[in-house]
Amino acid sequence: MTLLDTRRPGPAHLALPLIAGALAVLGTVATYHVFVRTISGQWLDTAAMLGTDVQHPRVEDILSRTMDATTLTSLVLVCMAAAAIGVFRKRIDLAVGAAFLVLAANGTTQVLKSTLPRLPFDGTNYPNSLPSGHVTAAASVAFALVLVLPAAWQGAAALIGASYTAAIAIGTVWAQWHRPSDVIAATLVVLGCGALAVLVIRLFRRRRAGRPSLYAVIPLLVTAAVTVPVTVLGLLLGKTSESMTTLPEPSRLAFLTGAAGVAAVVATGFLTWLWLTPGDAD
Repeated sequence: MTLLDTRRPGPAHLALPLIAGALAVLGTVATYHVFVRTISGQWLDTAAMLGTDVQHPRVEDILSRTMDATTLTSLVLVCMAAAAIGVFRKRIDLAVGAAFLVLAANGTTQVLKSTLPRLPFDGTNYPNSLPSGHVTAAASVAFALVLVLPAAWQGAAALIGASYTAAIAIGTVWAQWHRPSDVIAATLVVLGCGALAVLVIRLFRRRRAGRPSLYAVIPLLVTAAVTVPVTVLGLLLGKTSESMTTLPEPSRLAFLTGAAGVAAVVATGFLTWLWLTPGDAD
């Protein structure tokens, strides 16, 4: 159950989405700078992508089906469903906000992917793939559904959405479609666009924000608390244990570190989204 406060909102009502959006932008810039524009960052990122081969046919089939289901058609259908929920609840602002979130996030991802330069520091000559389109699609529709659903349902939707997004994100790295930095940047792009949507909604609907339910916050918080230190430790070990003078070699340590980092960012992103949306859902 979400707790709502009917008192008039203070400055934090508008400051929180501004801060969240600014941090998401800075996080995206930092991810690009560290893992695309530096030699060691590219090396670790590529080593993580090459760090595992999917050699289990059933797992590979499940991953392929899950990622293939994240298509433009499914994106449009879920976006339309989210907008319809907002209209049905007589919250046109949420319907428009959800549509804007999905379109802005996916549009931003395509622009960044096609324009950001990537020098071949790692010697692979792979083209730029930051941010990931699949992860942007998965996270944006999950964020949109959380935004338009009643506050009582938001927690469950956030947990399901975070699990689905994390599966797509780690799956794309496991299948060697993307590097960890690609999926981390995609999650941050979605959070940034979502924060902007919430800011505009709050400008026109002055209602004090509520608090997300603990049953949704605790699992996300525990996930972030476990995966953040694992990621930091893995980065420190990975940077000191391998030479950066050769081409990246497949590294299970780098892959596990990248997977932990992905899980940390997804959990933190959805946790932040839960704190931004409950007061705007009723």
